[in-house]
Amino acid sequence: MKKNILSLFFATSIGLLALSSCGKDKPLTSESNEVTTTKEGQVYAIDTATSKIEWKGYKVVKSDNTSHFGDIKFESGEITVKDGKLESGKFVANMNTLANRDITDDAEKSAKLDGHLKNEDFFEVEKFPTSSFEITKVTETTEGDYNTLLDGNLTIKGITKPVQFKANVKVEEGKVSIKTEPTDIKREDFGVKFQMPVANGVIKNEVTVHVSIDASQLK
Repeated sequence: MKKNILSLFFATSIGLLALSSCGKDKPLTSESNEVTTTKEGQVYAIDTATSKIEWKGYKVVKSDNTSHFGDIKFESGEITVKDGKLESGKFVANMNTLANRDITDDAEKSAKLDGHLKNEDFFEVEKFPTSSFEITKVTETTEGDYNTLLDGNLTIKGITKPVQFKANVKVEEGKVSIKTEPTDIKREDFGVKFQMPVANGVIKNEVTVHVSIDASQLK
């Protein structure tokens, strides 16, 4: 059967995503942003039941007809809020939860795709069971549909790269919500370099991730 697979994370990321993918937590290579945020403020814990990284991977023609999509759950994460505003955060994704959501009519095919995404061709989840995203800078913005720019360090498969997400951030009544703009990440930057035979359709380097975070203040 043809391997019609694509993906990256997220996480994810979320990215998820973000989403220290590690052998456990020490990056193999690093090209990261300097952390300018602080740990000062109120601490919020993410809700791992509702927070997730949604991903979508494509073949050469980037369309819904040539894609696979799914999600990744978070293992843990904390957010710091200072003076009513997001100050910092770090989120750890459980790569063993990576699953597609587009194959709904063939359980065997769905399990085969998920297994392939988790093996050495893609994310090597036995060796790198987590990925992470640490916020390094938070910038408010009034441009476009999003109110915040989140700069941070994304680690996948032990490789850390700086990334930026546009996001809508809401802080109110002991709750924090972060919803990022769907953002393209280059999977090959993180050592995810598997490619199918040309006859089966070339997998694009770009994978789209969308991170959703819900968090509650710790008492």
